[in-house]
Amino acid sequence: MKYYILAGEASGDLHGSNLMKALFKEDPEADIRFWGGDLMQAVGGTLVTHYKERAFMGFAEVVMNLRKITKLIKSCKRDIARFEPDALIFIDNSGFNLRVAKWAKPLGVNTHYYISPQVWASRAGRVKTIKATIDYMYVILPFVKDFYDTYDYKVDFVGHPLLDAIAGRKQASATAFAREHDLDDRPMIVLLPGSRKQEITAMLTVMLSVIPDHPDYQFVIAGAPSQDPEFYMPFLKEHDVKLIMNKTYDLLSFANAALVTSGTATLETALFKVPQVVCYKGSSISYQIAKRIIKLDYISLVNLIMNREVVTELIQGNLNKESLEVALTKILDDNHRAQLFMDYYELEKKLGGKGASEKAAKLIVERVRR
Repeated sequence: MKYYILAGEASGDLHGSNLMKALFKEDPEADIRFWGGDLMQAVGGTLVTHYKERAFMGFAEVVMNLRKITKLIKSCKRDIARFEPDALIFIDNSGFNLRVAKWAKPLGVNTHYYISPQVWASRAGRVKTIKATIDYMYVILPFVKDFYDTYDYKVDFVGHPLLDAIAGRKQASATAFAREHDLDDRPMIVLLPGSRKQEITAMLTVMLSVIPDHPDYQFVIAGAPSQDPEFYMPFLKEHDVKLIMNKTYDLLSFANAALVTSGTATLETALFKVPQVVCYKGSSISYQIAKRIIKLDYISLVNLIMNREVVTELIQGNLNKESLEVALTKILDDNHRAQLFMDYYELEKKLGGKGASEKAAKLIVERVRR
């Protein structure tokens, strides 16, 4: 069978790579063509366009790059038409993917969506488009299935793929890792400032400000795979901080605490049982637009899944040196950490167990073969 997969950003590349592995297991003769990243390329198949080509952050940035995005969508449609897939699989990234889905469905293409767009957070009107253009939806968060139920749209809850990604990793040796990266004996605080240049710059500017107040800890930036190390150099010159590229899971396995940009990384940090402060700061225009259309009490996946405040969220104007220092000091306190660990274990139970990629792949292959 022929499968065409559209994934964007580092998280989409991760989940796409695991889905591809499962697809090859279910269908050894699978011919997979995809838009994704290095992880998907390492599995096999044919990479058409890397996600770095369309890594735009926020509403304002998307508007500024509309011409490029439109050109990419046209190119994508032409490539899909030439390939004639038995299944077209979308992974998150709704701004791009739903435009392609609107074009593909009337042509009779079999459409699947793995990891739902965040219609539960904003612009719920997109559910109408999803129902009209997506044959099968596979969701990875329990409350998202409940959300779609209210719209009379049947979806499959397959569990969260991060459980598999984390469980299946090879644990690095703490001593060897420290020696390799010239780390000292102090407990580690990891900084996860995001994956796109705009957000990294905004987040690190504040995150790095708390370093002088915590000389008993060593701070390490988890470099994003989408960026070159040179991009981080100005930050390293001004602060007592190290940079380690493409080793986020190793860093989280050894971290004492973390400052994390809102996104998938907040859930990854929680699954590694690392106390965290969630941070977010976008451009003023993007934030004002988002504030008017996003109707949620929380922005982090941890709090959304638990439906209560488990981790502190510092958003936009509230993300400053003073508030971040207070929040960081709190998660370094043993009493608070004990409660947080209990909450993290409850969170993991809510995610439905392992095998998300395998469950989704099995359903996709079964439905394609019908």
